[in-house]
Amino acid sequence: MHETDQLPIDWPEPEPTLQPEPVLPAPYRPRPWFIPLVAGVLGASLAVAAVLAFDLGRSNDTITDRVTPQVVNQLVSSRNVQTQAAAVALVVVPSVVTVELPNASGSGVILDADNGYIVTNQHVVEDASTVNIILSDGRSYEGDVLGTDALTDLAVVQIVGDRLTAIQIGSTEELIVGESAIAVGNPLGLRGGPTVTVGVLSAFDRQVEGGTSGDLFGMLQTDAPFNRGSSGGALVDSQGRLIGITTAVGVSDLGAEGLGFAIPVEVVNRVAGEIIANGSSGHAFLGIEGTTELVDQADGAKAPVGVGVSQILDGSTAGANGIRRGDVITTINNQPVTTMEGLISILRRFSPNDEISVGYNRDGDAVTVVLRLGARQS
Repeated sequence: MHETDQLPIDWPEPEPTLQPEPVLPAPYRPRPWFIPLVAGVLGASLAVAAVLAFDLGRSNDTITDRVTPQVVNQLVSSRNVQTQAAAVALVVVPSVVTVELPNASGSGVILDADNGYIVTNQHVVEDASTVNIILSDGRSYEGDVLGTDALTDLAVVQIVGDRLTAIQIGSTEELIVGESAIAVGNPLGLRGGPTVTVGVLSAFDRQVEGGTSGDLFGMLQTDAPFNRGSSGGALVDSQGRLIGITTAVGVSDLGAEGLGFAIPVEVVNRVAGEIIANGSSGHAFLGIEGTTELVDQADGAKAPVGVGVSQILDGSTAGANGIRRGDVITTINNQPVTTMEGLISILRRFSPNDEISVGYNRDGDAVTVVLRLGARQS
């Protein structure tokens, strides 16, 4: 292979099967079956949209000075709202926007209110240089696409506007499977403000096929429902803090399978920050090809224990620091690594020139080396 710290992958076009197959939900594009439905309920929907917009605006006006995660429990306990999800919705909805193109729409999340920075998916903005941004209260602005990153399917848009509400940033580091996960986005291009759905974190470190530049690694999985048009929206924790950007759903020939996938906030922070600073994002390069190392267990099972280095690539920072074929990488910055997919997931969180420690086994001996990551070439 030419390059990269990832397994060789064939890229057939995804076809529906009985097994869930993750695919990008893509910007919502109206289909023929949807057009008659819209026409048939247009009069009623106008009335409903007016009520929703009024209620949303009223709610925003009453909580503007207390939109922080710290007040979510207070909102519940003081009976201003009846459920945790309702409190989270009050906190998060003002930070979620619709991203409109001439023939499609998606979602976005306000990261920085002072500078008008909005993060969304690369596959939402596609090749556009400008998009239309609609806030939850109905205001719209022209947004400039500052940059995109196909490898992580992220993009940053900037608008100039007042009274913007930035989302609070969370972390996935302390979360566990089964904790609450709430998705906020704009599915199907529906008017009247963002849609809120509730679920749990179902899994971590999923590999999702069909990204704009290959597989997406280290994805969060949730059963909180989201559909076309929700791409680029927010996945938040029980306190309304951003933990991921909703990106893909699992579908089969039976339809949606209750599997949604989001880019972890740690990757979002790094990539969006680099796009804002430089107009693009770099990606760390360890400089190996490898496979998951399996070891026989006493009961006859085989268990993954690390990444066996099968090839040192040209310009490899790993090779320059003494790692060679046959070594088995077991940790990055003391974090266990058991599979090749897991190694790639961890590397996605680092930038070129970041310094890391790599633990590996060689002929039964444990070795640790500190090295500076190289830059992955596209």
